[in-house]
Amino acid sequence: MTTGDTMTTDSQAGIRDHLWMHMANHKHLYEGGRTPVITHGEGAYIFDDEGRRILDGLAGLFTVQVGHGREEIAQAAYEQTKKLAFMPLWSYAHEPAIALAERLAAYAPGDLNRVFFTSGGGDSVESALKLAKNFFQLQGKAGKHKVISRATAYHGTPHGALSVTSLPGLRNQFAPLVPGAHKVPNTNFYRADERFAGDEKAFGRWAADRIAETIEFEGADSVAAVFLEPVQNSGGCFPPPPGYFERVREICDEYDVLLVSDETICAFGRVGSMFACDDFDYVPDIITCAKGLTSGYAPLGAMIASDRLFEPFGRGGETFAHGYTFGGHPVACQVAMANLDIFETEQLNARVHEYAGTFRSTLERLHDLPIVGDVRGAGYFYGIELVKDKDTKETFTDEESERVLKGFVSQALWEGGLYCRADDRGDPVIQLSPPLTCGPDEFDEMERVLRSVLTTAWDRI
Repeated sequence: MTTGDTMTTDSQAGIRDHLWMHMANHKHLYEGGRTPVITHGEGAYIFDDEGRRILDGLAGLFTVQVGHGREEIAQAAYEQTKKLAFMPLWSYAHEPAIALAERLAAYAPGDLNRVFFTSGGGDSVESALKLAKNFFQLQGKAGKHKVISRATAYHGTPHGALSVTSLPGLRNQFAPLVPGAHKVPNTNFYRADERFAGDEKAFGRWAADRIAETIEFEGADSVAAVFLEPVQNSGGCFPPPPGYFERVREICDEYDVLLVSDETICAFGRVGSMFACDDFDYVPDIITCAKGLTSGYAPLGAMIASDRLFEPFGRGGETFAHGYTFGGHPVACQVAMANLDIFETEQLNARVHEYAGTFRSTLERLHDLPIVGDVRGAGYFYGIELVKDKDTKETFTDEESERVLKGFVSQALWEGGLYCRADDRGDPVIQLSPPLTCGPDEFDEMERVLRSVLTTAWDRI
């Protein structure tokens, strides 16, 4: 292997022998298969080492809001590296972190004015979990340590955040986890009980009341926080029914439980506003975020908390004994500032609000395919649920899902020029989350590739 910026002569051998990829099965590398190697990105497209140009329909991983190759962000990182490459926030501060904290507090709703920087989304959730426990201990309510989240939800992989996560396939091999994490139904209206007969608001009320039911069953004196994404990612983009978050806020206030809005994916224009809680008209006690904060140009996350939660650690004189070496890294903070400058100068939030309906209607054209059961989501964040029978909503067997979804659809979409996610962590879905710079032309391109691949997939069932 050479030094500098040149690659190994055999990148597949390098992957096979040395690179441990995340959330990946490596067996194919020992059976003659290959892993795509991404060489560069431009705007809404990425390019691989075989010269293929692929539309980035997932914004990397729900992350690259402003698109690839933005030189102004690279320049900001370069200038900051020359000035101050690193300094931790452990009892010291630096200018990029101060400026970014002020900016995020101005974007955030209500009195969410306290910004705790982390390295990413899972770390932000971990921080919120620890803050909730610590806060109630300082209130003389040490028994309040349990947390509630929704079925099939994903909230990160650190051990505490993994307890909040609801996916057995990600949890079971790491047991025992942090105790006290309880699950309630999610807002998958497509799979709702027939008794709701098309009444989304009634379904939303029912789903929210399951949170109250769980708090009452466990005892309000034992529950610290409820963790909810504005639009739930895992399982396939479940938006909240009308009135859902209004009811959840009432429940949390009634039982003295913190409402954590996990916006690792949904913040920074993914749904429309800087923070998606504004899109759905609720004010949480904590926002956790990452990804679009820097558009992926540097790793950075944040936990944004209310003044009330900070009070014991401010005038109260307590220390929140928690931190990360790279949380609030000065270069990452400056990258975030440049990223947010692009949001404002190019009015990306307004762009999402303008084109969200077009994105939805373009994807809804796929309803004429027998394999497409549901198209759901919000803003620039959508899931397409695949079914075997549209009338009965029958899903695929494990064997069919393995053969059709994993064995064909994912690779065929890539070869057709579209990078997105085929997710079978609940009922099988294809998830789409393009850069916010995309518009009708890119939406049409996505629809064309999806139509071709899903038509062929149906013939293989």
